[in-house]
Amino acid sequence: MAQENSGAPAVLSDKEFQLFRSLIYKQAGISLGDAKKPLVAGRLSKRLRQLEIGSYSEYFRRVQGNAQEMQHAIDLLTTNETYFFREPKHFDFLRDQVLPGAVGRSPFRVWSAACSSGEEPYTIAMVLAESLGLQRPWEIVASDLSTRVLKEAAGGLYPLADCDGIPRPLLHKHCLRGIGAHEGSVLINPALRERIGFRQINLNNALPNLGIFDVIFLRNVMIYFDIETKQQVVRRLLPMLKPGGHFMISHSENLNGITDALKPVRPSIYRKPDA
Repeated sequence: MAQENSGAPAVLSDKEFQLFRSLIYKQAGISLGDAKKPLVAGRLSKRLRQLEIGSYSEYFRRVQGNAQEMQHAIDLLTTNETYFFREPKHFDFLRDQVLPGAVGRSPFRVWSAACSSGEEPYTIAMVLAESLGLQRPWEIVASDLSTRVLKEAAGGLYPLADCDGIPRPLLHKHCLRGIGAHEGSVLINPALRERIGFRQINLNNALPNLGIFDVIFLRNVMIYFDIETKQQVVRRLLPMLKPGGHFMISHSENLNGITDALKPVRPSIYRKPDA
């Protein structure tokens, strides 16, 4: 049997796929359609080989009995693409419409609620630094479910090739070019990194007390939720958005049927009415 396990790679059966689909929905609120079966198999297969486990069922049992392995599986199944200045109209709106009204108010607080590997909160930090400067108090909370991407984000180190989206003046001003062993990499300036607090937060559970925010970014994550989960997540976040604050989602998303508590300002940009 051991030789059998070490031979041909394990095949994810429909029953095993259903086990992991139920698991990721319960843990992360992510709804995986049938078409995601190859993705689940691909992302978990390497882990099976690393642990010398012969079947997905056996790995599922390992995950169920080991909190650390559960987190590892969640990391593998929830990692999503992101990049600097993604959907730039949101940052234009922040700079041109929101921040001018923030002059004289402090501190200005932003929550990047699905920050992945950090490109979004660092983009926000560059915009805030340019508009508000580094003398005024402002801060960003950046959260994600995945501990692995949060570790990457907190390091603030990126391949230079991944920084194409950063306008060149901001790249020179807010990033440090790596030398020696880090040649070909870029490090986000510590003056920006210290303004960001990275935290692991599961949006599908009761939220910790993070205070009140002027702006909340919840982008490119609700596309993975069913309607009920979307409603629950937005309902949890709304009390943390101050009256008059802005809520930004991805251009591919909308809040129709999810909440009436936010009013559309522009496509994918909403505002909480003043108290």
